[in-house]
Amino acid sequence: MSSAALIVLAIVSTVIWIAVSKEAAKPTKEVNRKKMYVLVSAGTLSTIILTVSLLQNLVL
Repeated sequence: MSSAALIVLAIVSTVIWIAVSKEAAKPTKEVNRKKMYVLVSAGTLSTIILTVSLLQNLVL
């Protein structure tokens, strides 16, 4: 993966995790569980992709 794509993915991942933290900071009754599941899943997937790509760049 190119370095520009990794930078874009890192920015997107950061934005996703910020959205997760804002949603988690809401009172329990106001938290949208479906939104949380989607955000956490997207954040986890983007983080895994970033980690694998960065580890591949370190090894090669």
